[in-house]
Amino acid sequence: MQKKLLAAALLATISSTHAFAADAITVDNQPAEDVVLPAPKNWSLQITPYMWASGLKGNISPFKRAPSIEVEKSFSDIVKDLNFGGFVDFRGRYEDFILAGDLMYINTTDVENIGKLPVIGNVQGLSATVDSAQFTATLKGGYRIYNDETVSLDLLGGVRIWHISNDVTIRYNHFSESHKESFSWVDPIIGFRAFVNFTPDLSLQVQGDGGGFDVGSKKTWQGLATLNYTFTEHLSASVGYKYLRVDYSSGGHTYDTTLKGPVLGVTYRF
Repeated sequence: MQKKLLAAALLATISSTHAFAADAITVDNQPAEDVVLPAPKNWSLQITPYMWASGLKGNISPFKRAPSIEVEKSFSDIVKDLNFGGFVDFRGRYEDFILAGDLMYINTTDVENIGKLPVIGNVQGLSATVDSAQFTATLKGGYRIYNDETVSLDLLGGVRIWHISNDVTIRYNHFSESHKESFSWVDPIIGFRAFVNFTPDLSLQVQGDGGGFDVGSKKTWQGLATLNYTFTEHLSASVGYKYLRVDYSSGGHTYDTTLKGPVLGVTYRF
């Protein structure tokens, strides 16, 4: 009798152990949940609104039948006549491919005594109000040819689009006459951009381009150097100097000017 009870107990123990093991095996062999890893960030985007304290110097013929005018204005002179000014730089990169743009718009109103103006005849002692607008868009694409933890170098090519508009109103006693003209052209350009990291937060950017090649203007070139400081992953600030040169003459219009001055910008990265 005791042997039967012992055999029954042993059988029950073996059965229980086998069931637990089977359950354990079943649990261990359940498929694991899929782990979703973040996708690699191939795109980088940034936008930089900036202020350019530029002066203007050169020769301008805004009207076909008017002579060229020598212009030399400091930044304070431009601010005094300024109606609106806006500057923004944007940049995108997908792996080693680069897209970049720089937009500039300036609108000023200037009141002067100008003497003779052939638009309405050789009348002396004229008071003129000149409303001028300049829009420039530099659009470039390129490829990052070198990149390490300290230095990167991009080669770029694209176009610089110019549009100049002038609206003059002449007043002499009770006489008033208005005349408006605008002209545009497109310059092909090639250039580069170099970026040097001094520390994780401090860096130097140098970029330049040149072109025209008598396609639009005779020549145009631009240089920019900035010192940059990174505050957060998304926000940084930059200070530097920018130079823009163009020599255009066609169809009776002349725009042979140099714009140069310090720049101050804030960059947001997406």
